[in-house]
Amino acid sequence: MRRLQIAVACLALVIVGGSIGYMLLGFTPLDAVYQTVTTVSTVGFREVRHLTTAGEIFTIFVILVGVGTALYTFGTVLEALLEGHVRAHVERRRMDRAIGRMSGHVIICGWGRVGQASGQYLASMGHRIVVIDRNSSRLTGIEHAHVVGDVTEDQVLHEAGITRAASLIAALETDADNVYVTLSSRALRPDLVIIARARNESSKSKLLRAGADRAVNPQLIGGRRMAAFALHPEVTEFLDVVMHDETLEFQIEQVEIRPESPLAGRTVREAALRESTGVLLLAIRTDAGRFLADPPPETPLEPPATLIAFGAPAQLDALRNKAEGTS
Repeated sequence: MRRLQIAVACLALVIVGGSIGYMLLGFTPLDAVYQTVTTVSTVGFREVRHLTTAGEIFTIFVILVGVGTALYTFGTVLEALLEGHVRAHVERRRMDRAIGRMSGHVIICGWGRVGQASGQYLASMGHRIVVIDRNSSRLTGIEHAHVVGDVTEDQVLHEAGITRAASLIAALETDADNVYVTLSSRALRPDLVIIARARNESSKSKLLRAGADRAVNPQLIGGRRMAAFALHPEVTEFLDVVMHDETLEFQIEQVEIRPESPLAGRTVREAALRESTGVLLLAIRTDAGRFLADPPPETPLEPPATLIAFGAPAQLDALRNKAEGTS
């Protein structure tokens, strides 16, 4: 596309320069443009007026410069059309506009096995994602919005809409890259939720210090799940299905209690979540980070707190509405 832009600019420059030259030789503006275009395109229907010696010399110059420029431009345009560069450029512009309209999306840095698994789950749950990867072949044919580039560069993060994103998943190949992306993302968005992949347990503390909200070791989690299946297959399968099967009628989700929430300051008994929404309150995560499993009725809902609830989608929606005061 850069070559195409240069070629078109050169052709336009030749036409403008030729037209100005013919106008200086006494042509009207329209006749000057006509004479230039017919000369450069080698059509040559007729001369608008008799050329003087200076006009003939200038025309020779226009032919030598203009014809070569026109052939190069037409060849570049044809090459771009045949190889799909123009279509790719149009699609890229369309995707950039789509990303520009996104808000509350999830940015996935790295489209390897971990990134693809994360993207598949998020998409199945109805969340919009933007993928970043420096390897363009990995992104060929994917249906999600994507940006080809080095994610360690701030400009690439801005192109992915980091200022409007809800969260970011750093799933690059090396822990060093994930640490760098975490640092850059945290500097650009102090309130962004950042989940980083850790290939080694020793890297988790570094990622947390760099600003990640969570550092996840996929190998460790996979190994623990396999061991859990060996010891408690039914329990593990139930939790696995509830958390990852989007087709199941019941799900486990979290709902935040903010200071402005109507539930703030009330007890579990006073909130009457089971009676009003039908959800089962499994736990409460307090501001101190502690989990209160099966909280007793007298437990206060002190913001900022997070409710961990189990129920059908409609029941969970009713809980969100009640927490936000929209019901």
